[in-house]
Amino acid sequence: MSPAGEIGTSSTPPRTNAPAHGVSTIESTPNSRGATVVSENIGVLGANVKRVRPWIQRDIEKVKECKADAMLQALLQRASSTPETEQPELLQKCLKAVLPVCNGQASTALVNSSDIEAVLNEYVRPGIENKFYSPFIRATNIALACLEEIKVDGMRAPVPAVDMICQQNDMPMYQIHQTAKSTRKPDVVILPLSSACAPFQNEKGGNKGKQKEREKDDAMHDEKDDEERKKKRNAHMDTSATAKPRNLSWKDVLACIEFKRKTPGKTKGINPPPSSYAVTDYVPTKPEYLPVDHLKAKEPPGLLQAPAEQPPSDIAFAVPSSGLNTGQPSQGGSSSKRRATDTLESATKRFKRDPDDTDTDLDVTVQTGLYAAEMFASNLAVNYLLNFVIIDDVMWIWYYDRQGIIQCSGINFIQDLPRFMVLLYALQRFDLYDWGRNKDFLTVQVEGKQCHEFTIKDEGLGEVDLLLHTSHDERVTHYGLQGRATNVVPVTSEALAKKYGDFQDGMVAKIFWGEASRTSEPEILKKVEDIAEVHNTVQDHIPKLLWHHTFTNPTSAIREALGIPEPTKGSRVLYILVFPKLHSITMLHGKELFDVWYQCILCHLTLWKEGVYHRDYWKDGKRMGVLNDFDLSSLANAQGPQGNERTGTVPFMARELLTEEGQQGKVKHLYRHDLESFMWVFAWICLRYRQGVLLPRRLRPLDEWATLGAIACGEKKLVFLNNLTPSAPSDIDKTTWGLVVRCRRPILSSLRRTVGLRSRPAAQRR
Repeated sequence: MSPAGEIGTSSTPPRTNAPAHGVSTIESTPNSRGATVVSENIGVLGANVKRVRPWIQRDIEKVKECKADAMLQALLQRASSTPETEQPELLQKCLKAVLPVCNGQASTALVNSSDIEAVLNEYVRPGIENKFYSPFIRATNIALACLEEIKVDGMRAPVPAVDMICQQNDMPMYQIHQTAKSTRKPDVVILPLSSACAPFQNEKGGNKGKQKEREKDDAMHDEKDDEERKKKRNAHMDTSATAKPRNLSWKDVLACIEFKRKTPGKTKGINPPPSSYAVTDYVPTKPEYLPVDHLKAKEPPGLLQAPAEQPPSDIAFAVPSSGLNTGQPSQGGSSSKRRATDTLESATKRFKRDPDDTDTDLDVTVQTGLYAAEMFASNLAVNYLLNFVIIDDVMWIWYYDRQGIIQCSGINFIQDLPRFMVLLYALQRFDLYDWGRNKDFLTVQVEGKQCHEFTIKDEGLGEVDLLLHTSHDERVTHYGLQGRATNVVPVTSEALAKKYGDFQDGMVAKIFWGEASRTSEPEILKKVEDIAEVHNTVQDHIPKLLWHHTFTNPTSAIREALGIPEPTKGSRVLYILVFPKLHSITMLHGKELFDVWYQCILCHLTLWKEGVYHRDYWKDGKRMGVLNDFDLSSLANAQGPQGNERTGTVPFMARELLTEEGQQGKVKHLYRHDLESFMWVFAWICLRYRQGVLLPRRLRPLDEWATLGAIACGEKKLVFLNNLTPSAPSDIDKTTWGLVVRCRRPILSSLRRTVGLRSRPAAQRR
């Protein structure tokens, strides 16, 4: 079943622009090197929601760095009256403008900035971590009230419809991800004022309907309403901002602030505020940048393993996902000093086993990374997020988007109060779009459920209207930090229904962040449609693209502004594609499962021969196997830069690619590797489903494959192969099991042959 050429040895041809030295030193498919399984695949069925931390940490370990002044300048630029026009003088102008607030010389009818010094002196006293929250919150909110009156030429006015406020939390916050429930507990959050007030008003018997009316009134900020808003804000500052709210919603959170005391239990305090402030050059903090292991010298080794049984709320996201091996680079750039091979293993080995599964033992950067994942998941197509880490008197700004993570150098917000004030000054002038919310998808209520509307002019169809049913049970969401972050949402559209008619199972919209340098999925599908016209094995086995749109908001823009090296490497843009709905192959069993699986193999083989390298499988419609998800596919003649990672879903990757050599990119990607992936998917379905239904956790095997790192999972697979017996489990069809067993022989034979070749000198191999 191998394409033309020597059986089992055909490989993806190199790209036309692949550098010569890369070809001679590393024999792998260009753009399929390194190792990655993580963020994109947290939705793999069987992964435990609470066991994604190593994957989050792996992304955090690859954080890029920028100077604090560069970050402040970028945020000010975003909050300026002309954000598209470069204004390099903004930072210095704002540093001078905020000095009266820093030096206690600014006041409003309700607050005086001289109170900031008093609460900062309270903050610096020795004490435990949670004693920091109240003085920090009070200092921040007083500053915000005073900064509202400061006017700087070129800067926008504050945004009353948002009216950001600093709010204590330190309470559990919950969110449902498909069938799984997550629990997080950020110390302090930044919220719109109306969202901060709502929990306390509801506790006092307030009416939700009336609260919505008040929110609308806040948005209509004439002079009278503005005075009422300020009074409301001041009342909340005095009574509730430092209290613990109940039932805060992640969708309302603008940013999280996580505190750590570097030396808990010690009597030594923090240096108090100086007597006065002036505009000075930035003074680097120690450390200047916050490494992942900054707070913990050493963690006991050991691979994270899923427990034998968990309560239903811990069960994985119900998303069969299988990006088997990419055909183009997953380039999310990395400034980590670790080698490219230091991936999931490096993260998992540093994690403790925690039977209570709380966040308290986690590195603060991992905690805030998990909060960012919650924030990404709570709103549709979020562009980026900000969070803040505070250790003693130093704050680090962390910026997250789907290209990666950026942290700026630390700001000592007590000794360098003007820079902290400038940060607040910029954020206070952010609208929701500046906070990273997507302005193209408008929230609407349909029959009591939240949906999103998207409307755009189209050359061929005129106005295209999409109603995205984002509260639907069948919505597939993503939980993670970087990567494609695919969401699949049921969608209705009058324009598309008029053109195509009604589909029996409806339509779905696929929303994801694709790499800007990669050949787009719509382009690849056009090539695939051409192939289908002459090949029966492809015809009816590919998805039908109904409509698509590419947004013009590359993630590289902020990196260019911050002066980060290679800003366009791994840059991503947002896509939305609409397809007829398909059904998962996991619904099938027995002969039907085999037939559809085999159809997908034949389709994949034909596409490979024709120069389309597909590596993201598994959907089924009308009992016809459909090879779906072409966003990780590539074309043989496509131009594209070399990547440094091999992207794939570890449970389905070929065993040879899960070795140390495979993860380093030293194993040439052959067709048989993709064929082996098909075998692993077949075994996965057979062992974990009965009659199309996922088995309970206590009865299904292979759960840990979805949470182990690449090399560890490869070792588990080898154990699985060596212990596979011809006797079928009592509840599995014997013919189906026979195929699983027969798949074992070629995999082991291939591995033995490969090991034999590697053990021989290079001259003999030639």
